[in-house]
Amino acid sequence: MANVAEHFISTFEANGIDRIWGIAGDSLNGFTDAMRNSDVEWMNVRHEEAGAFAAAAEAEMTGELAVTAGTAGPGNLHLINGLYDAQRSRVPVLALAAHIPAEEIGTGYFQETHPQELFRECSVYVEQVSDIGQLPRLLSIAMRAAVEKRGVAVLVISAAMFVTELPDAKPEIIKATNSRILPATEELNRAADLLNGCKKVTILAGAGVAGAHDELLEIAERIQAPIVHAMRGKEHVEYDNPYDVGMTGLLGFTSGYRAMIDAEALLMIGTDLPYRQFYPEDVPVIQIDSRGEQIGKRVPVEVPLVGTAKDTIRELLPLLKPAKSSRHLSKMLDHYKKTRSKLDDLARPSRGSRPIHPQYLTRVLDEKASDDAVFIPDVGSPVVYASRYIHTTQDRRVIGSFAHGSMANALTMSLGAQVVSRDRQVIALAGDGGLGMMLGELLTVREHNLPVKIVVYNNSSLNFIELEMKAGGFVPFATDLQNPDYGKVAEAMGIWGKHVERSKDLPGAVKEFLAHDGPAVLDVVTERAELTIPPTISAEQVKGFSLYALRTVLSGKGSELVDLAKVNLRHIL
Repeated sequence: MANVAEHFISTFEANGIDRIWGIAGDSLNGFTDAMRNSDVEWMNVRHEEAGAFAAAAEAEMTGELAVTAGTAGPGNLHLINGLYDAQRSRVPVLALAAHIPAEEIGTGYFQETHPQELFRECSVYVEQVSDIGQLPRLLSIAMRAAVEKRGVAVLVISAAMFVTELPDAKPEIIKATNSRILPATEELNRAADLLNGCKKVTILAGAGVAGAHDELLEIAERIQAPIVHAMRGKEHVEYDNPYDVGMTGLLGFTSGYRAMIDAEALLMIGTDLPYRQFYPEDVPVIQIDSRGEQIGKRVPVEVPLVGTAKDTIRELLPLLKPAKSSRHLSKMLDHYKKTRSKLDDLARPSRGSRPIHPQYLTRVLDEKASDDAVFIPDVGSPVVYASRYIHTTQDRRVIGSFAHGSMANALTMSLGAQVVSRDRQVIALAGDGGLGMMLGELLTVREHNLPVKIVVYNNSSLNFIELEMKAGGFVPFATDLQNPDYGKVAEAMGIWGKHVERSKDLPGAVKEFLAHDGPAVLDVVTERAELTIPPTISAEQVKGFSLYALRTVLSGKGSELVDLAKVNLRHIL
Protein backbone atom coordinates (compact mmCIF):
# COMPACT_ATOMS: atom_id res chain seq x y z
CA MET A 1 0.00 0.00 0.00
CA ALA A 2 1.41 3.38 -1.02
CA ASN A 3 1.44 6.46 1.14
CA VAL A 4 0.10 9.85 0.02
CA ALA A 5 3.46 11.16 -1.19
CA GLU A 6 4.06 8.01 -3.24
CA HIS A 7 0.62 8.38 -4.82
CA PHE A 8 1.41 11.97 -5.74
CA ILE A 9 4.66 10.91 -7.39
CA SER A 10 3.13 7.98 -9.28
CA THR A 11 0.38 10.32 -10.52
CA PHE A 12 2.98 12.81 -11.72
CA GLU A 13 4.92 10.04 -13.48
CA ALA A 14 1.76 8.79 -15.18
CA ASN A 15 1.02 12.33 -16.39
CA GLY A 16 4.48 12.87 -17.87
CA ILE A 17 5.57 15.42 -15.26
CA ASP A 18 9.36 15.15 -15.24
CA ARG A 19 10.36 17.53 -12.46
CA ILE A 20 9.32 19.51 -9.39
CA TRP A 21 10.84 22.87 -8.49
CA GLY A 22 11.54 23.79 -4.87
CA ILE A 23 13.70 23.71 -1.75
CA ALA A 24 13.68 20.69 0.55
CA GLY A 25 12.62 21.12 4.16
CA ASP A 26 11.17 19.34 7.17
CA SER A 27 7.50 19.61 6.21
CA LEU A 28 8.34 18.26 2.73
CA ASN A 29 10.57 15.41 3.92
CA GLY A 30 7.95 12.73 3.38
CA PHE A 31 7.30 14.06 -0.12
CA THR A 32 10.92 14.36 -1.25
CA ASP A 33 11.70 10.93 0.23
CA ALA A 34 9.10 9.43 -2.11
CA MET A 35 11.02 10.91 -5.05
CA ARG A 36 14.33 9.21 -4.34
CA ASN A 37 13.63 6.19 -6.53
CA SER A 38 11.26 7.84 -8.98
CA ASP A 39 11.67 9.21 -12.49
CA VAL A 40 10.59 12.65 -11.30
CA GLU A 41 13.56 14.98 -10.77
CA TRP A 42 13.79 17.36 -7.82
CA MET A 43 14.95 20.72 -9.21
CA ASN A 44 16.63 22.42 -6.29
CA VAL A 45 16.61 26.24 -6.41
CA ARG A 46 18.06 28.84 -4.02
CA HIS A 47 14.78 30.70 -3.45
CA GLU A 48 11.26 29.28 -3.76
CA GLU A 49 10.20 32.32 -5.81
CA ALA A 50 12.62 31.16 -8.50
CA GLY A 51 11.05 27.71 -8.40
CA ALA A 52 7.60 29.16 -9.02
CA PHE A 53 8.85 31.36 -11.89
CA ALA A 54 10.71 28.39 -13.36
CA ALA A 55 7.56 26.26 -13.23
CA ALA A 56 5.59 29.08 -14.87
CA ALA A 57 8.13 29.31 -17.71
CA GLU A 58 8.16 25.53 -18.14
CA ALA A 59 4.36 25.57 -18.45
CA GLU A 60 4.55 28.52 -20.87
CA MET A 61 7.00 26.65 -23.09
CA THR A 62 5.18 23.30 -23.14
CA GLY A 63 1.54 24.20 -22.52
CA GLU A 64 1.53 21.31 -20.03
CA LEU A 65 1.21 21.19 -16.25
CA ALA A 66 4.32 22.10 -14.24
CA VAL A 67 4.79 21.59 -10.50
CA THR A 68 6.45 23.52 -7.68
CA ALA A 69 6.51 22.96 -3.92
CA GLY A 70 7.27 24.91 -0.76
CA THR A 71 7.77 24.05 2.88
CA ALA A 72 5.49 25.30 5.65
CA GLY A 73 5.13 28.99 6.37
CA PRO A 74 7.92 31.12 4.88
CA GLY A 75 8.84 28.42 2.35
CA ASN A 76 5.51 28.34 0.56
CA LEU A 77 5.02 32.09 1.04
CA HIS A 78 8.10 32.59 -1.13
CA LEU A 79 6.21 30.90 -3.98
CA ILE A 80 3.56 33.58 -4.16
CA ASN A 81 5.16 36.06 -6.57
CA GLY A 82 5.94 33.41 -9.19
CA LEU A 83 2.47 31.92 -8.77
CA TYR A 84 0.89 35.33 -9.33
CA ASP A 85 2.84 35.53 -12.57
CA ALA A 86 1.69 32.08 -13.68
CA GLN A 87 -1.91 32.92 -12.82
CA ARG A 88 -1.88 36.20 -14.75
CA SER A 89 -0.10 34.60 -17.71
CA ARG A 90 -2.70 31.82 -17.70
CA VAL A 91 -0.30 28.87 -17.60
CA PRO A 92 -1.05 25.60 -15.74
CA VAL A 93 0.94 25.20 -12.53
CA LEU A 94 0.30 22.97 -9.52
CA ALA A 95 1.77 24.20 -6.23
CA LEU A 96 2.11 21.96 -3.19
CA ALA A 97 2.09 24.16 -0.08
CA ALA A 98 3.28 22.12 2.90
CA HIS A 99 1.62 23.09 6.19
CA ILE A 100 2.29 22.87 9.91
CA PRO A 101 0.97 19.83 11.85
CA ALA A 102 -2.81 19.69 11.47
CA GLU A 103 -3.42 19.52 15.22
CA GLU A 104 -1.51 22.81 15.71
CA ILE A 105 -3.42 24.90 13.17
CA GLY A 106 -4.96 27.90 14.87
CA THR A 107 -2.60 27.97 17.85
CA GLY A 108 0.01 30.42 16.58
CA TYR A 109 2.42 27.53 16.10
CA PHE A 110 5.96 27.97 14.76
CA GLN A 111 5.83 29.11 11.08
CA GLU A 112 2.02 29.12 11.11
CA THR A 113 0.28 30.91 8.24
CA HIS A 114 -3.01 30.29 6.48
CA PRO A 115 -1.94 29.34 2.96
CA GLN A 116 -5.50 28.56 1.88
CA GLU A 117 -6.33 32.25 2.27
CA LEU A 118 -2.99 33.60 1.13
CA PHE A 119 -3.02 31.81 -2.23
CA ARG A 120 -6.69 32.37 -3.01
CA GLU A 121 -6.18 35.49 -5.11
CA CYS A 122 -3.47 33.95 -7.30
CA SER A 123 -5.13 30.63 -8.08
CA VAL A 124 -8.03 29.06 -9.91
CA TYR A 125 -8.27 26.43 -7.17
CA VAL A 126 -6.90 26.18 -3.62
CA GLU A 127 -7.86 23.59 -1.01
CA GLN A 128 -6.46 22.12 2.18
CA VAL A 129 -6.23 18.36 2.49
CA SER A 130 -7.47 17.78 6.01
CA ASP A 131 -8.60 14.14 5.79
CA ILE A 132 -7.20 11.11 3.98
CA GLY A 133 -10.65 10.49 2.52
CA GLN A 134 -10.26 13.59 0.32
CA LEU A 135 -7.52 11.89 -1.64
CA PRO A 136 -6.87 11.08 -4.39
CA ARG A 137 -9.86 13.15 -5.58
CA LEU A 138 -8.43 16.52 -4.53
CA LEU A 139 -5.21 15.89 -6.44
CA SER A 140 -7.18 15.08 -9.59
CA ILE A 141 -9.47 18.10 -9.12
CA ALA A 142 -6.52 20.43 -8.61
CA MET A 143 -4.65 19.15 -11.66
CA ARG A 144 -7.74 19.38 -13.85
CA ALA A 145 -8.52 22.90 -12.63
CA ALA A 146 -5.00 24.03 -13.53
CA VAL A 147 -5.02 22.57 -17.06
CA GLU A 148 -8.63 23.46 -17.95
CA LYS A 149 -8.76 26.94 -16.43
CA ARG A 150 -5.17 27.69 -17.43
CA GLY A 151 -3.94 28.87 -14.07
CA VAL A 152 -2.55 27.95 -10.68
CA ALA A 153 -3.96 25.22 -8.45
CA VAL A 154 -2.72 24.95 -4.86
CA LEU A 155 -2.98 21.98 -2.53
CA VAL A 156 -2.22 22.69 1.13
CA ILE A 157 -1.10 19.57 2.96
CA SER A 158 0.45 18.94 6.38
CA ALA A 159 3.72 17.05 6.71
CA ALA A 160 2.19 14.02 8.46
CA MET A 161 -0.32 13.56 5.65
CA PHE A 162 2.45 12.82 3.12
CA VAL A 163 3.47 9.65 4.97
CA THR A 164 -0.08 8.48 5.72
CA GLU A 165 -0.99 5.22 4.02
CA LEU A 166 -3.55 5.58 1.23
CA PRO A 167 -5.92 2.83 0.13
CA ASP A 168 -4.90 1.52 -3.29
CA ALA A 169 -5.73 4.10 -5.94
CA LYS A 170 -4.73 4.20 -9.58
CA PRO A 171 -3.17 7.44 -10.85
CA GLU A 172 -5.59 9.43 -12.97
CA ILE A 173 -4.43 10.83 -16.30
CA ILE A 174 -5.37 14.50 -16.66
CA LYS A 175 -5.22 15.97 -20.15
CA ALA A 176 -6.46 19.38 -21.24
CA THR A 177 -9.39 19.39 -23.63
CA ASN A 178 -9.22 21.38 -26.86
CA SER A 179 -12.65 22.93 -27.16
CA ARG A 180 -14.09 25.03 -29.95
CA ILE A 181 -16.06 28.01 -28.64
CA LEU A 182 -18.21 29.93 -31.11
CA PRO A 183 -20.42 33.03 -30.86
CA ALA A 184 -24.06 32.88 -31.87
CA THR A 185 -24.87 33.40 -35.55
CA GLU A 186 -26.65 36.71 -34.93
CA GLU A 187 -23.59 38.04 -33.10
CA LEU A 188 -21.31 37.08 -35.99
CA ASN A 189 -23.69 38.80 -38.40
CA ARG A 190 -23.61 41.99 -36.33
CA ALA A 191 -19.83 41.96 -36.37
CA ALA A 192 -19.74 41.39 -40.11
CA ASP A 193 -22.20 44.22 -40.77
CA LEU A 194 -20.06 46.61 -38.76
CA LEU A 195 -16.81 45.59 -40.45
CA ASN A 196 -18.33 45.64 -43.93
CA GLY A 197 -19.53 49.19 -43.33
CA CYS A 198 -16.11 50.64 -42.35
CA LYS A 199 -13.28 51.72 -44.61
CA LYS A 200 -10.59 51.98 -41.94
CA VAL A 201 -10.41 48.96 -39.64
CA THR A 202 -7.43 48.20 -37.41
CA ILE A 203 -6.80 44.83 -35.72
CA LEU A 204 -5.29 44.65 -32.21
CA ALA A 205 -4.09 41.11 -31.51
CA GLY A 206 -2.65 39.53 -28.39
CA ALA A 207 -1.57 36.18 -26.98
CA GLY A 208 -5.06 34.80 -27.57
CA VAL A 209 -4.27 34.42 -31.30
CA ALA A 210 -1.75 31.65 -30.56
CA GLY A 211 -2.34 28.93 -33.13
CA ALA A 212 -4.42 31.22 -35.35
CA HIS A 213 -1.67 32.98 -37.31
CA ASP A 214 -2.99 31.94 -40.74
CA GLU A 215 -6.54 32.97 -39.87
CA LEU A 216 -5.32 36.32 -38.53
CA LEU A 217 -3.54 37.12 -41.79
CA GLU A 218 -6.54 35.97 -43.81
CA ILE A 219 -8.96 38.32 -42.07
CA ALA A 220 -6.46 41.18 -42.34
CA GLU A 221 -6.23 40.57 -46.08
CA ARG A 222 -10.02 40.40 -46.44
CA ILE A 223 -10.69 43.74 -44.73
CA GLN A 224 -7.29 45.35 -45.58
CA ALA A 225 -6.53 46.03 -41.95
CA PRO A 226 -3.17 46.80 -40.35
CA ILE A 227 -2.36 44.54 -37.39
CA VAL A 228 -1.12 46.01 -34.12
CA HIS A 229 0.08 43.70 -31.36
CA ALA A 230 0.41 43.80 -27.60
CA MET A 231 3.61 42.52 -25.94
CA ARG A 232 2.31 39.05 -25.10
CA GLY A 233 1.09 38.77 -28.67
CA LYS A 234 4.46 39.61 -30.24
CA GLU A 235 5.64 36.02 -30.66
CA HIS A 236 2.32 34.96 -32.22
CA VAL A 237 1.64 37.97 -34.46
CA GLU A 238 4.82 39.63 -35.69
CA TYR A 239 6.53 36.94 -37.77
CA ASP A 240 5.89 36.54 -41.53
CA ASN A 241 3.19 39.20 -41.29
CA PRO A 242 2.83 41.67 -44.20
CA TYR A 243 0.12 43.56 -42.26
CA ASP A 244 2.20 44.12 -39.12
CA VAL A 245 2.57 47.77 -38.10
CA GLY A 246 4.22 47.19 -34.75
CA MET A 247 3.29 47.39 -31.14
CA THR A 248 1.33 49.86 -29.05
CA GLY A 249 1.11 50.53 -25.32
CA LEU A 250 3.85 51.85 -23.04
CA LEU A 251 6.43 49.60 -24.69
CA GLY A 252 5.30 50.27 -28.23
CA PHE A 253 6.08 52.88 -30.85
CA THR A 254 4.26 55.46 -32.91
CA SER A 255 3.15 53.40 -35.90
CA GLY A 256 1.17 50.96 -33.75
CA TYR A 257 -0.35 53.83 -31.81
CA ARG A 258 -1.27 55.74 -35.00
CA ALA A 259 -2.92 52.71 -36.60
CA MET A 260 -5.18 52.45 -33.55
CA ILE A 261 -6.02 56.15 -33.28
CA ASP A 262 -6.80 56.62 -37.00
CA ALA A 263 -9.19 53.65 -37.19
CA GLU A 264 -12.93 53.93 -37.82
CA ALA A 265 -13.42 50.55 -36.13
CA LEU A 266 -11.23 48.36 -33.93
CA LEU A 267 -11.22 44.56 -34.05
CA MET A 268 -9.66 43.14 -30.87
CA ILE A 269 -8.63 39.49 -31.00
CA GLY A 270 -7.36 37.65 -27.94
CA THR A 271 -5.94 40.70 -26.20
CA ASP A 272 -6.29 42.47 -22.88
CA LEU A 273 -4.00 45.48 -23.41
CA PRO A 274 -4.46 47.34 -20.10
CA TYR A 275 -3.50 50.89 -21.08
CA ARG A 276 -6.72 52.71 -21.88
CA GLN A 277 -4.93 55.85 -23.11
CA PHE A 278 -3.72 53.95 -26.18
CA TYR A 279 -7.19 52.98 -27.42
CA PRO A 280 -9.10 55.12 -29.95
CA GLU A 281 -12.04 57.12 -28.65
CA ASP A 282 -15.61 57.02 -29.96
CA VAL A 283 -15.11 54.21 -32.46
CA PRO A 284 -17.03 50.93 -32.50
CA VAL A 285 -15.13 47.98 -31.07
CA ILE A 286 -15.55 44.26 -31.80
CA GLN A 287 -13.80 42.03 -29.28
CA ILE A 288 -13.13 38.32 -29.65
CA ASP A 289 -12.14 36.44 -26.50
CA SER A 290 -12.76 32.91 -25.27
CA ARG A 291 -13.53 34.32 -21.81
CA GLY A 292 -16.62 36.47 -21.80
CA GLU A 293 -15.69 38.18 -18.55
CA GLN A 294 -12.67 39.75 -20.27
CA ILE A 295 -14.73 41.61 -22.85
CA GLY A 296 -15.20 45.33 -22.31
CA LYS A 297 -12.66 45.61 -19.50
CA ARG A 298 -10.67 48.34 -21.22
CA VAL A 299 -13.06 50.07 -23.64
CA PRO A 300 -16.79 49.90 -24.38
CA VAL A 301 -17.47 47.08 -26.84
CA GLU A 302 -20.25 47.28 -29.41
CA VAL A 303 -20.10 43.65 -30.54
CA PRO A 304 -18.79 41.08 -28.03
CA LEU A 305 -17.85 37.72 -29.54
CA VAL A 306 -17.15 34.98 -27.02
CA GLY A 307 -15.14 32.35 -28.85
CA THR A 308 -11.73 30.87 -29.56
CA ALA A 309 -9.80 33.09 -31.96
CA LYS A 310 -9.12 30.54 -34.69
CA ASP A 311 -12.66 29.20 -34.82
CA THR A 312 -14.40 32.58 -34.52
CA ILE A 313 -12.34 34.09 -37.33
CA ARG A 314 -13.15 31.05 -39.49
CA GLU A 315 -16.87 31.59 -38.92
CA LEU A 316 -16.59 35.33 -39.51
CA LEU A 317 -14.59 35.22 -42.76
CA PRO A 318 -17.39 34.05 -45.12
CA LEU A 319 -19.54 36.96 -43.90
CA LEU A 320 -16.97 39.62 -44.76
CA LYS A 321 -16.82 41.40 -48.10
CA PRO A 322 -13.37 42.07 -49.59
CA ALA A 323 -12.38 45.65 -48.83
CA LYS A 324 -12.60 47.98 -51.82
CA SER A 325 -9.78 50.22 -50.63
CA SER A 326 -6.39 49.53 -49.10
CA ARG A 327 -5.61 53.18 -48.39
CA HIS A 328 -5.71 52.87 -44.60
CA LEU A 329 -3.49 49.78 -44.67
CA SER A 330 -1.00 51.32 -47.09
CA LYS A 331 -0.77 54.52 -45.06
CA MET A 332 -0.13 52.64 -41.82
CA LEU A 333 2.43 50.31 -43.43
CA ASP A 334 4.28 53.36 -44.74
CA HIS A 335 4.16 54.90 -41.25
CA TYR A 336 5.55 51.66 -39.81
CA LYS A 337 8.39 51.60 -42.35
CA LYS A 338 9.44 55.13 -41.35
CA THR A 339 9.09 54.41 -37.64
CA ARG A 340 11.07 51.20 -37.97
CA SER A 341 13.82 53.06 -39.79
CA LYS A 342 14.08 55.64 -37.00
CA LEU A 343 14.20 52.93 -34.33
CA ASP A 344 16.88 51.03 -36.23
CA ASP A 345 18.92 54.20 -36.54
CA LEU A 346 19.09 54.40 -32.74
CA ALA A 347 20.61 50.90 -32.58
CA ARG A 348 24.10 51.95 -33.57
CA PRO A 349 27.47 51.80 -31.81
CA SER A 350 28.36 54.49 -29.31
CA ARG A 351 31.21 56.83 -30.10
CA GLY A 352 34.55 56.54 -28.40
CA SER A 353 34.46 55.59 -24.76
CA ARG A 354 30.73 56.21 -24.22
CA PRO A 355 28.78 53.31 -22.65
CA ILE A 356 27.00 51.04 -25.11
CA HIS A 357 23.54 52.01 -26.33
CA PRO A 358 21.10 49.32 -25.10
CA GLN A 359 19.38 49.43 -28.51
CA TYR A 360 22.67 48.40 -30.15
CA LEU A 361 23.21 45.59 -27.64
CA THR A 362 19.73 44.20 -28.31
CA ARG A 363 20.14 44.49 -32.07
CA VAL A 364 23.43 42.56 -31.99
CA LEU A 365 21.83 39.84 -29.85
CA ASP A 366 18.90 39.66 -32.26
CA GLU A 367 21.20 39.30 -35.28
CA LYS A 368 23.45 36.64 -33.78
CA ALA A 369 20.87 34.53 -31.94
CA SER A 370 19.44 31.37 -33.50
CA ASP A 371 16.13 31.38 -35.35
CA ASP A 372 14.51 29.32 -32.60
CA ALA A 373 15.99 31.17 -29.63
CA VAL A 374 13.90 31.90 -26.54
CA PHE A 375 14.26 35.48 -25.31
CA ILE A 376 13.23 36.33 -21.74
CA PRO A 377 13.49 40.04 -20.88
CA ASP A 378 13.37 41.45 -17.39
CA VAL A 379 10.60 43.90 -16.60
CA GLY A 380 11.98 47.44 -16.97
CA SER A 381 14.33 48.69 -19.66
CA PRO A 382 15.19 45.23 -21.11
CA VAL A 383 11.56 44.51 -22.00
CA VAL A 384 11.33 47.84 -23.85
CA TYR A 385 14.33 46.99 -26.01
CA ALA A 386 13.15 43.42 -26.53
CA SER A 387 9.79 44.68 -27.78
CA ARG A 388 11.48 46.98 -30.29
CA TYR A 389 14.60 45.12 -31.43
CA ILE A 390 14.03 41.37 -31.07
CA HIS A 391 12.52 40.05 -34.30
CA THR A 392 10.38 36.96 -34.00
CA THR A 393 10.29 34.00 -36.35
CA GLN A 394 7.83 31.15 -36.47
CA ASP A 395 10.07 29.26 -34.04
CA ARG A 396 11.36 32.03 -31.78
CA ARG A 397 9.75 32.62 -28.41
CA VAL A 398 9.57 35.85 -26.40
CA ILE A 399 8.19 35.20 -22.92
CA GLY A 400 8.27 37.19 -19.72
CA SER A 401 6.33 38.70 -16.84
CA PHE A 402 4.22 40.78 -19.21
CA ALA A 403 0.99 40.78 -17.20
CA HIS A 404 2.23 40.62 -13.61
CA GLY A 405 5.25 42.83 -14.28
CA SER A 406 7.67 41.43 -11.70
CA MET A 407 11.34 42.30 -11.44
CA ALA A 408 13.89 39.49 -11.65
CA ASN A 409 11.89 37.28 -13.99
CA ALA A 410 14.53 36.88 -16.71
CA LEU A 411 16.99 34.69 -14.81
CA THR A 412 14.33 32.76 -12.88
CA MET A 413 12.15 32.03 -15.91
CA SER A 414 15.19 31.00 -17.95
CA LEU A 415 15.61 28.00 -15.63
CA GLY A 416 12.24 26.55 -16.62
CA ALA A 417 12.59 27.46 -20.29
CA GLN A 418 16.02 25.87 -20.60
CA VAL A 419 15.24 22.64 -18.80
CA VAL A 420 12.50 21.89 -21.37
CA SER A 421 15.15 21.69 -24.09
CA ARG A 422 18.83 21.86 -23.16
CA ASP A 423 19.80 22.13 -26.84
CA ARG A 424 17.74 25.27 -27.44
CA GLN A 425 19.24 28.73 -27.09
CA VAL A 426 17.66 30.49 -24.10
CA ILE A 427 18.74 34.12 -23.65
CA ALA A 428 17.86 35.99 -20.46
CA LEU A 429 17.92 39.78 -20.97
CA ALA A 430 18.55 40.74 -17.36
CA GLY A 431 18.49 44.19 -15.86
CA ASP A 432 21.20 44.82 -13.30
CA GLY A 433 18.49 45.44 -10.68
CA GLY A 434 16.67 42.22 -11.53
CA LEU A 435 19.81 40.10 -11.61
CA GLY A 436 20.96 41.49 -8.27
CA MET A 437 17.58 40.67 -6.73
CA MET A 438 17.81 36.95 -7.51
CA LEU A 439 21.57 36.61 -7.96
CA GLY A 440 21.66 33.32 -6.05
CA GLU A 441 19.92 31.57 -8.94
CA LEU A 442 23.19 31.72 -10.87
CA LEU A 443 24.14 28.93 -8.47
CA THR A 444 21.03 27.03 -9.61
CA VAL A 445 22.13 27.47 -13.22
CA ARG A 446 25.54 26.05 -12.31
CA GLU A 447 24.18 23.22 -10.14
CA HIS A 448 21.95 21.89 -12.92
CA ASN A 449 24.42 22.88 -15.66
CA LEU A 450 21.71 24.68 -17.60
CA PRO A 451 23.27 26.34 -20.68
CA VAL A 452 21.35 29.59 -20.18
CA LYS A 453 22.86 32.71 -21.74
CA ILE A 454 22.42 35.68 -19.37
CA VAL A 455 23.18 39.15 -20.71
CA VAL A 456 23.23 41.98 -18.15
CA TYR A 457 22.09 45.49 -19.10
CA ASN A 458 24.44 47.10 -16.60
CA ASN A 459 23.67 50.81 -16.24
CA SER A 460 24.27 50.97 -12.47
CA SER A 461 20.70 52.05 -11.82
CA LEU A 462 17.06 51.10 -11.57
CA ASN A 463 16.83 52.66 -15.00
CA PHE A 464 13.15 52.38 -15.84
CA ILE A 465 12.22 53.71 -12.42
CA GLU A 466 14.48 56.70 -13.08
CA LEU A 467 12.62 57.35 -16.32
CA GLU A 468 9.28 57.19 -14.51
CA MET A 469 10.58 59.67 -11.95
CA LYS A 470 11.74 62.07 -14.65
CA ALA A 471 8.39 61.85 -16.45
CA GLY A 472 6.69 62.69 -13.16
CA GLY A 473 8.93 65.69 -12.55
CA PHE A 474 11.10 64.10 -9.86
CA VAL A 475 14.86 64.14 -9.62
CA PRO A 476 15.88 60.44 -9.49
CA PHE A 477 16.56 59.32 -5.95
CA ALA A 478 17.39 55.94 -4.38
CA THR A 479 17.95 54.37 -7.81
CA ASP A 480 21.75 54.10 -7.84
CA LEU A 481 23.21 50.60 -7.89
CA GLN A 482 26.77 49.78 -6.91
CA ASN A 483 27.38 46.86 -9.24
CA PRO A 484 30.28 44.43 -9.38
CA ASP A 485 31.76 43.09 -12.59
CA TYR A 486 29.11 40.42 -13.17
CA GLY A 487 31.43 38.58 -15.54
CA LYS A 488 33.85 38.00 -12.65
CA VAL A 489 30.95 37.10 -10.33
CA ALA A 490 29.93 34.42 -12.84
CA GLU A 491 33.47 33.09 -13.06
CA ALA A 492 33.63 32.84 -9.28
CA MET A 493 30.55 30.59 -9.46
CA GLY A 494 32.12 28.39 -12.15
CA ILE A 495 30.21 30.00 -15.04
CA TRP A 496 31.72 31.53 -18.20
CA GLY A 497 31.76 35.31 -17.79
CA LYS A 498 32.82 38.38 -19.71
CA HIS A 499 32.59 42.15 -19.12
CA VAL A 500 32.21 44.57 -22.06
CA GLU A 501 32.40 48.36 -21.95
CA ARG A 502 32.98 49.48 -25.57
CA SER A 503 30.80 49.10 -28.67
CA LYS A 504 33.74 47.96 -30.78
CA ASP A 505 34.17 44.90 -28.57
CA LEU A 506 30.50 43.95 -28.45
CA PRO A 507 29.90 41.88 -31.65
CA GLY A 508 32.83 39.57 -30.94
CA ALA A 509 31.86 39.20 -27.30
CA VAL A 510 28.25 38.33 -28.17
CA LYS A 511 29.41 35.74 -30.71
CA GLU A 512 31.71 34.12 -28.14
CA PHE A 513 29.01 34.32 -25.46
CA LEU A 514 26.33 32.60 -27.55
CA ALA A 515 28.74 29.96 -28.84
CA HIS A 516 29.86 28.86 -25.37
CA ASP A 517 28.86 25.28 -24.57
CA GLY A 518 27.27 25.84 -21.20
CA PRO A 519 25.90 28.63 -19.00
CA ALA A 520 27.35 32.07 -19.67
CA VAL A 521 27.05 35.64 -18.36
CA LEU A 522 27.80 38.67 -20.54
CA ASP A 523 27.99 41.85 -18.46
CA VAL A 524 27.52 44.89 -20.74
CA VAL A 525 27.93 48.46 -19.51
CA THR A 526 25.01 50.32 -21.09
CA GLU A 527 24.08 53.98 -21.31
CA ARG A 528 22.28 55.13 -18.18
CA ALA A 529 20.81 58.34 -19.62
CA GLU A 530 18.99 56.62 -22.51
CA LEU A 531 15.33 57.63 -22.82
CA THR A 532 12.81 54.89 -23.65
CA ILE A 533 10.21 57.14 -25.24
CA PRO A 534 6.60 55.81 -25.41
CA PRO A 535 4.60 56.13 -28.66
CA THR A 536 2.79 59.24 -27.48
CA ILE A 537 3.78 61.89 -24.94
CA SER A 538 1.05 63.34 -22.72
CA ALA A 539 0.89 66.94 -21.56
CA GLU A 540 1.50 65.68 -18.02
CA GLN A 541 4.73 63.99 -19.12
CA VAL A 542 5.95 67.14 -20.88
CA LYS A 543 5.20 69.11 -17.72
CA GLY A 544 6.91 66.41 -15.67
CA PHE A 545 10.12 66.48 -17.71
CA SER A 546 10.18 70.29 -17.52
CA LEU A 547 9.74 70.16 -13.76
CA TYR A 548 12.45 67.49 -13.55
CA ALA A 549 14.85 69.74 -15.48
CA LEU A 550 14.17 72.66 -13.16
CA ARG A 551 14.54 70.54 -10.01
CA THR A 552 17.73 68.99 -11.35
CA VAL A 553 19.34 72.40 -11.87
CA LEU A 554 18.21 73.61 -8.46
CA SER A 555 19.60 70.48 -6.82
CA GLY A 556 23.02 71.17 -8.33
CA LYS A 557 22.87 68.22 -10.75
CA GLY A 558 22.75 70.20 -13.97
CA SER A 559 25.40 67.94 -15.49
CA GLU A 560 22.76 65.19 -15.64
CA LEU A 561 20.78 67.30 -18.10
CA VAL A 562 23.84 67.77 -20.31
CA ASP A 563 24.44 64.02 -20.31
CA LEU A 564 20.77 63.37 -21.04
CA ALA A 565 20.91 65.74 -24.02
CA LYS A 566 24.14 64.23 -25.37
CA VAL A 567 22.78 60.69 -25.28
CA ASN A 568 19.28 61.40 -26.61
CA LEU A 569 19.86 64.12 -29.20
CA ARG A 570 19.88 61.37 -31.84
CA HIS A 571 16.21 60.65 -31.00
CA ILE A 572 15.22 63.89 -32.71
CA LEU A 573 17.95 64.42 -35.32
